[in-house]
Amino acid sequence: MWSLLKFVCSFAWADLEIRPSERRFVAGLVDRLGLGETEARQVHEWLEVPPLEEEVDPQLIPVRHRELFLETVRGVIRVDGEMADEEREHLELLEELLSWEADAG
Repeated sequence: MWSLLKFVCSFAWADLEIRPSERRFVAGLVDRLGLGETEARQVHEWLEVPPLEEEVDPQLIPVRHRELFLETVRGVIRVDGEMADEEREHLELLEELLSWEADAG
């Protein structure tokens, strides 16, 4: 689920602002996934500086996990009650990429 957390943090950065509600959402994920202190610290660092683009490659998401990734990303985008244009565009692109890759595979 390490990849999931990278995606979630990356999408939280889509509008170039990490809001308190997004931090709480990510903290809840960290708790639910039972991450250790070192892993949790890394995730919180991604909320200070986003993960590198090459670290969030949709092609690396296993087909069986794609819907979970999409649902979780939608959650972090919507948690603040707003969906910025950048967030919407990133989500649509991810949905298209995951759909296309599933059809092509």
